[in-house]
Amino acid sequence: MTADASDAVEIRNALLRLRRATGLPVAFGGLLEAGRQMRISELSGTATGALRSLAVTSGNGLGGKTVVLARPCAVTDYSASRRISHEYDAPVAVEGLRSVLAVPVVVRHGVRGVLYGALRTALPLGGRMLDAAVEAARDVERALVVRDEARTLAAGGGAGVGWEQVREAHAALRALAPRIADPELRDELLEACALLTAGTASPARVRLAPREVDVLACVAAGATNAVTAGRLGLTPETVKGYLRSAMRKLRARTRGEAVVAARRAGWLP
Repeated sequence: MTADASDAVEIRNALLRLRRATGLPVAFGGLLEAGRQMRISELSGTATGALRSLAVTSGNGLGGKTVVLARPCAVTDYSASRRISHEYDAPVAVEGLRSVLAVPVVVRHGVRGVLYGALRTALPLGGRMLDAAVEAARDVERALVVRDEARTLAAGGGAGVGWEQVREAHAALRALAPRIADPELRDELLEACALLTAGTASPARVRLAPREVDVLACVAAGATNAVTAGRLGLTPETVKGYLRSAMRKLRARTRGEAVVAARRAGWLP
């Protein structure tokens, strides 16, 4: 999955969570492009395509105001509001939107995108709705931070301390994923984890179970069986069983050989 496609999935999933958490029937959003322009790329619950690919300039409309202020903004009646400029009234009217909220996606003190939620009636959007929308934006922020760090570390090559940090991050992410109850968030975390193995060989020839990969990731980071068991919430004997199974599939005689073979097969960074 490319970076752009991965980011689109992140926004799309966040919009679905926003709608579920707020009860708002319409949500849309996108990330900033070059400069200070945000393009609405993802729609959820819309009746038309009027908002798709709409380019929102920093400072203009509700979303542009949100980008400048880097904080949530809301209007009760979009077309009549005196708190925003009205460059985008036409597509908003085509979609029939009245009450609209916008929350920024902020990564390392910079706005990276905007999520919107909307009603087709002019009703106040309460603090509970804003809080839920902000939480959806936080999910995107956390995912983008992980991806940014993964790409930065992976770009450093396979030598030195930087690459050891990649392996430690990979093991930590693999260990964290099973503890996340939300299946969408868990899948997103595993997608971010997969970025750490980008550019390695395809794992098509050797099929490893998820827990086998988890164990190998810990071993690759230097963990003993006991430490691996603690990280993954398993018993040391279970860890040994997964490791033996992985070694058999990878045709490895030692733990070290298994790690090397898993890296060559594309399972580990």
